[in-house]
Amino acid sequence: MSQNVPSFDELMEAAQRSAVHLEMRDQYAVGDEADDYDTWLRIGRRDTDPTSEYWAPWVDLISRAVASGVVVRRARIVSEPVTDYIRYEHAGTVVNLHAGELVRWLPRRGAADLMLPGADLWIFDDTQVLFNHFSGDGDWSGDSPMELRTEPTIVKQCSDAFEAVWERAVPHDDYEIH
Repeated sequence: MSQNVPSFDELMEAAQRSAVHLEMRDQYAVGDEADDYDTWLRIGRRDTDPTSEYWAPWVDLISRAVASGVVVRRARIVSEPVTDYIRYEHAGTVVNLHAGELVRWLPRRGAADLMLPGADLWIFDDTQVLFNHFSGDGDWSGDSPMELRTEPTIVKQCSDAFEAVWERAVPHDDYEIH
């Protein structure tokens, strides 16, 4: 693995065909969304303005990728009943869709017989896997929370796992929170 790992934005901007994201945790606690999540917990509403300071950088990045022909898909494996955090994610997914992402949800029971990677990940153009490493409490893990891998066998295993999840998962508009 190269010591000079490109940033997520650089990987997304370099994508030409596809960028897929597999999320498998029921709780995240990354710092850049802490205030928004705390507000949602207090008042039950979250920022869904794609032009807000919180969302605009993401919407811009994804919208540009989609406009250039990149298909961006996100699959979330969730336990049911869902956690408050998953309710929060579900409430904000309207912005992901606005940016051009395709989003599906798979109840964890539906993934029980799938062979899945041990970490959340992004796959770019079926050539690179960016593993996202989180601590037990859901924050980024250690000094190097992202690990880029390009070995064809690892990329294929992760791509196959994502596709298996995607095939079983429910489109966002059809997924009811339980």
